[in-house]
Amino acid sequence: MVQAYNFLASWQLFPEKGSYELGERPRSGTYRIHTIGNEPALSMDANWVNIQGQAFSSRFTLIPDGQLRNVEYMDSSADVVGQFLDGSRFETRFTKGEQELLHLLYEIMPNGYLRITHKSLTPEGQPYVNVEFYHKQMSVLPYAASVSGAVIKPTEEGVIRHKSLTAMEEQTNMQLEQIRKQIELLALQAREIHSRKELSLIIYGARLNFSPVIGHTYHLYEKHDDTHLLSMISPVEWGGGAGPFKRCIASVKLLADHTWTEVI
Repeated sequence: MVQAYNFLASWQLFPEKGSYELGERPRSGTYRIHTIGNEPALSMDANWVNIQGQAFSSRFTLIPDGQLRNVEYMDSSADVVGQFLDGSRFETRFTKGEQELLHLLYEIMPNGYLRITHKSLTPEGQPYVNVEFYHKQMSVLPYAASVSGAVIKPTEEGVIRHKSLTAMEEQTNMQLEQIRKQIELLALQAREIHSRKELSLIIYGARLNFSPVIGHTYHLYEKHDDTHLLSMISPVEWGGGAGPFKRCIASVKLLADHTWTEVI
């Protein structure tokens, strides 16, 4: 089952990215691919919700060894065969006699998405293709969903699961957004403290001819020998320039914690 490694996950549907020649675009869905104990088999578990809020489920078991096996399909029976084409593709075919009922191609895209191409026939016998795109979920859910699949039946359990999933996603996304804003605020505060520290180191290394008072504004100058001096005289009082100094670095104020901040 080494080739199955990239596919084993719960996948979240991108409804807006897919194309649907038959049926309406679903509202949401997931698709779970997982192994069954120590058996060389894959379980393809599906559940999705349409625009009207109806929930549907689909499940079949597949041994991807290229051998035909009989399974339940749409309240009937059919033969299914699955095989890996390479490390990023495998296919499943449902057949009945000489007729192919359904062909599913699973592909891991270069961006890490899962693409499922669903080929079958309409009730009128016309071929159609539905294509779905999924992204891998960070956590493994106990169920999954997709438009593609066999044995499609609406379930009340699926509706309950979908409502619970939606509520969970809304709550966790809100909490994550709050944490993100807190992190951004902490990062901003850290940058401000770091900036005050750097400015304070320059000022405490500068020449002081007086004792600064907390809350008062002073002016930091760079002298021609590249040393610094803190002065009570502003650039305005020097006629808008730096007076006898090389340049005025900033107007600064002493805070209660004895750090300095630039006065805008």
